[in-house]
Amino acid sequence: MEKALHGAHGIGYETYRRDCEKRIEIEKRREEEYVESRIVAANIGGSLSSGT
Repeated sequence: MEKALHGAHGIGYETYRRDCEKRIEIEKRREEEYVESRIVAANIGGSLSSGT
């Protein structure tokens, strides 16, 4: 988890755990990335099922 957090967001777990503002910022970014990935997945799924 430490490596993944540091690689994806540039901070270590201890900083994430202690700094509430950083944690909120990271969680907002993760939520945005999740929503974007769901949109992409829906677009890919729609184009695959329509045969284009």
